[in-house]
Amino acid sequence: MKKIIAFGASSSKTSINKQLAVYAAHQFQNATVEVLDLNDYEMQIFSSDREATTGIPQQAQDFYAKLGTADAIVISFAEHNGAYTAAFKNIFDWTSRINAKNFQEKPVILLSTSPGPRGGSSVLEIAKARFPFQGAIVKGSFSLPSFYENFDVTNGIINEDLKNQLLGIVNSIEL
Repeated sequence: MKKIIAFGASSSKTSINKQLAVYAAHQFQNATVEVLDLNDYEMQIFSSDREATTGIPQQAQDFYAKLGTADAIVISFAEHNGAYTAAFKNIFDWTSRINAKNFQEKPVILLSTSPGPRGGSSVLEIAKARFPFQGAIVKGSFSLPSFYENFDVTNGIINEDLKNQLLGIVNSIEL
């Protein structure tokens, strides 16, 4: 059985992006899903001076190792001021010191959502441009606008057109 790693790129305990990532990951057939919580990998802010004196934190090494166990990765990005959250950016920076190809040539689906109509599209564009350089084989991207109007905790995406867009991406990935 194949393994999907899913996480919301946010430290919020009630992250709508985590909800979307978990939902998307569970759309894969014949796969197990492991959900990561960025709060489990909290560490000091990256700096080259800190790395020189204390090395790479164990949390970064653990996160990188988890990604290595995946057959595919699903990430949904919260947007803070048009970019990644500080929590995600810090993990991203630290793991890139282990290997600049943090995503280890794994198939990746990039998602985003927000309460507003743009659905975190600014951060999604940043990730789509950057992640191929970081060893992500980007298989697709999807932005869910107006989360609370288009997503139900029990049923997932309730707008059929949006649901079919996401399912098309998921179904295009051969595991």
